[in-house]
Amino acid sequence: MEGLGGRTTPGGEPTGSTGSDHLQVEFDSSTGRTELEVSDPIERSQFVLSSPDPMRIRSADPDAFRFPADGAVSVRTDRLDLETVVSVCVRDGEGDMIAQAEHFADETFPRGTYSVELFAPIKLYLRVDSSLRVVSDAARTRVEFGEETDVLVGARSHHKRPAATIRTTDRPRDAMRAVSLLGSALKTTSVERSYPTLRGHPPLIERGDRFEAPDGLEPPETDVTIELPETRGHVYAAAPLAYYLGATVVPGDAPRIVTEGGFSHDLDGGGGFEASVERVLKQTFFLDCLTRTEGYYQVDLHERRTLEPTLGLDFADLYDRSIGEQLEAYLDVPYELVESEVPDWKLTAHVAPSASNVEVLPFVANDLAVVTTPQSEPTAGSAVQASAVEEFVRGPPEPTATPPRTGEFTRSASTRSRDARTAGIERTYVQPPETDSLEQAWLGPGIPIGASKASLQAYRNRLTREPIEGDIGITVVCNDPRMAEERDAVEAVYGSREELPFDIRTHYELTVEELRAVLADETEFLHYIGHIDEDGFQCPDGALDVTSIETVGVDSFLLNACQSYEQGMELIERGAIAGIVTLSDVVNSGAVDIGRSLARLLNYGFPIRISLDLACKDSYIGSDYIVVGDGSFSVAQVQAMLPNTGIITRDGEEYLLEYVTYPAAEFGLGSLVSPYVSGNESHYLSSGTIDTFRLSHEELADFLALENIPVLINGRLRWSDTVDFEDL
Repeated sequence: MEGLGGRTTPGGEPTGSTGSDHLQVEFDSSTGRTELEVSDPIERSQFVLSSPDPMRIRSADPDAFRFPADGAVSVRTDRLDLETVVSVCVRDGEGDMIAQAEHFADETFPRGTYSVELFAPIKLYLRVDSSLRVVSDAARTRVEFGEETDVLVGARSHHKRPAATIRTTDRPRDAMRAVSLLGSALKTTSVERSYPTLRGHPPLIERGDRFEAPDGLEPPETDVTIELPETRGHVYAAAPLAYYLGATVVPGDAPRIVTEGGFSHDLDGGGGFEASVERVLKQTFFLDCLTRTEGYYQVDLHERRTLEPTLGLDFADLYDRSIGEQLEAYLDVPYELVESEVPDWKLTAHVAPSASNVEVLPFVANDLAVVTTPQSEPTAGSAVQASAVEEFVRGPPEPTATPPRTGEFTRSASTRSRDARTAGIERTYVQPPETDSLEQAWLGPGIPIGASKASLQAYRNRLTREPIEGDIGITVVCNDPRMAEERDAVEAVYGSREELPFDIRTHYELTVEELRAVLADETEFLHYIGHIDEDGFQCPDGALDVTSIETVGVDSFLLNACQSYEQGMELIERGAIAGIVTLSDVVNSGAVDIGRSLARLLNYGFPIRISLDLACKDSYIGSDYIVVGDGSFSVAQVQAMLPNTGIITRDGEEYLLEYVTYPAAEFGLGSLVSPYVSGNESHYLSSGTIDTFRLSHEELADFLALENIPVLINGRLRWSDTVDFEDL
């Protein structure tokens, strides 16, 4: 994998199909061209393979590959150049892994039949009968063949779509039957399901007046059953675990896991039921990741090497065991022994135990989320009261944050008091408990403080996203000339990545009807700069309320204006997937800083929620912003396969680099990363803090030169191309 030290190996698929009901990848090549562009029109990803000489390209059978592919072509060439360094896995004709090449590799293989996996933003496979050489430097990888030959090139989209819909009543017993079918989407019941590409999207769940499941939709054949009391809270919290284990869920007097072999594990231990489910999910998933190193990808995994002497587990023996037998061995290990090495979890979802939220379960299960079912009710209050809550949560501004300038104006469209402006808006607020997950999502009544306001409609909108023609669309609207500073800053950022085609559209002082038309146009991201109040988006000739629009073409957005929460939620209800909005009035200079930082992070490929988290670290108004919808959505494919950053501190004459990665749509929990730093040969499980490396001045400079990423220095957000070692 490419990256500023980020080389991701998400793993392969020995069995199973993609579950695609239509071709999700496209090959763009004309006769005589030297480039083969592979694109995913749904996930908006692309990757280019090139050759020094024109290639002859023909369509090919995607079933010719060992692993699933959505499409394939045959190219005749003696060499393929990759646009970045990616992890390259070479297998022989029997499918056995014989080499894995990374940065500064030079591997040569004699004439034979080879399968080559390229871990790019789109999963790529090569199949060739020839001699083979894989060579790379710090920036590029090249695959050479002994002579001009026919090379099969296959590709698979990372996009996942449910294969079926289950209908259930509001009875917890029927919800158990529905949750028992979520595991039908697993492409394997081996430990390889810990690879994100082997976890298909669970079937959808809809409410109805009787239970219905499509013919042939069955739970996987595992030896695991989860017994639960008949309450929504128990069923909802256990749904991701049931999905991952392929377990059948049945009523029981007390929550527990039982297997056909007679093993039983109580799910009501220390901390209660939800904490027990969380521990079992994390421990089982983590130890599967260690056990799978006995299989298709026998890499040097840091976490296995660190823990193996103390765990007492025979991974070679466990690899071929049933899930029930693996659980019995895994759960005999005290959680405290593995806790420090478990990756930072992607998501904690606070799901209110309402009947309607049964429809959310496939989406939180797809994320392997930790699910809690909060019982507290939101508190009614004005925006002023909410602001006071925020001030308490965030504490005093960091001394490094730039304070507002004297005489600074806010982005309010009115001189009325905040209470008066929001008098017609009945807001309620809730503060979810803190967790150690990278993201929190609130699925229930009220506006969460410190979490994303998730939405079933946002998840549905993402699933129904359709392929589009053309480049990635970025729309910038500036409806107040006094805010031109932000407009100029973000215009310079969006589309600055040479390897990705962007279509930047900028609009100024739009009328109501002009803005209505812009919101209807298909675009990946809308960056709105201006005023919003209880009447809607303020335009020179009046206000546009999104409730007057039936559907929008905007996938995601930043409404960088005062009090934009309600309008943002209406965009979600009308077709958008995710966005960033404000809960109160924002000072213009702070909004400019947030807008500039978000533009750069989103342009790089960070998911929306992580982008906001990082941008807020360097802003005194950061807690005035909140994510609505699906916070894991990314505007563009990430530059380094996995979003990554570094926290840099000086230690005498050396430097400490805390290397941090975040899950992405393409590479979720279970992906591997091998930081390209001096002396490292290990792979790590993504996500969160991977490790802390001690580097010399020269080694750190080399690392920072690999790729431009955000870094944190003394609590301030910087970019690696601007790091001044004198500041360390």
